[in-house]
Amino acid sequence: MPDIENCFMNNPIVSIIVPCYNQAQYLDECLQSVLNQTYEKWECIIVNDGSPDQTDEIVQKWLDKDSRFQYVYKKNGGLSSARNFGLNVAKGEYIQFLDSDDVLDSNKFELSLLEANRRNTEQGKIIITNFRIFSVNSKNSIDPFCEIKYDYLNFKELLLGWDSKFSIPIHCGLFEVSLLKNFKFSEEIRAKEDWLMWLEVFKKKPELLFIDKPLVYYRTHAGSMTYSREFMTKSLIDVLPHIDKIVSKEEFNELLLIRLKDALEKTNNFEKKYRSIKESNSFKVGLKIKTILKQFYLLFFAKKVMNFFK
Repeated sequence: MPDIENCFMNNPIVSIIVPCYNQAQYLDECLQSVLNQTYEKWECIIVNDGSPDQTDEIVQKWLDKDSRFQYVYKKNGGLSSARNFGLNVAKGEYIQFLDSDDVLDSNKFELSLLEANRRNTEQGKIIITNFRIFSVNSKNSIDPFCEIKYDYLNFKELLLGWDSKFSIPIHCGLFEVSLLKNFKFSEEIRAKEDWLMWLEVFKKKPELLFIDKPLVYYRTHAGSMTYSREFMTKSLIDVLPHIDKIVSKEEFNELLLIRLKDALEKTNNFEKKYRSIKESNSFKVGLKIKTILKQFYLLFFAKKVMNFFK
């Protein structure tokens, strides 16, 4: 096997930050995807965020297998807290975030750093790749819920198009560490902290490199927070005050207007569907059945009451 590291200027270290909480069943597959990387100069910081499951036992196997894996345990503080802890101890020139239920393609670091090596610039670099989704086995992945395009990768599109046009799984990015200097994930919100991160990074006008290949795999499962529409709506409301602090007044007003129009459109669509269902024959038959059952129940209940007083 050729010495891949000799192809890279300065042989940068990639620091992978893997927060863990109650996802021990996915951890082996996640860490195996790190070990499989064709670029081998990395450190993997596994942060146990006070998880009550078998994370300890599973991680120990990987510590015994390869010294590049590191392990820290902390009191539960949430996903952002765990990522911040990892950032504090990371020693690499590049940062890779990786949730413990997701998977990397074995060529992600090699292809990303080769692309970065072609650009000689003083700007901090960010290399973004495309992705696929899976539920059980990453080998059986399918097309993602959105398409990442180069034209979307700028501050305005990230601000106004996030969640409505596209979103970027956090492990799609490989960040030069200078872009995350003095940055901390907000620990006050439970979701959309990654949106804030992308906005903060793109405010710095990084050197953007885009690899239109699916080099990461995003797991979807019933336990995902994104499955709850009510939760995500609340999360949007919670994150807006934080966004207000990092954008101009005009940008924030434009964002609010777009979100309001989107909410009104969804409400109108719901009302149209409701009217259509209400006017359908099946709805009318169902309504008749419901009325008959209600009358039957009242008659049954009346007879019971009358029998009680006999």
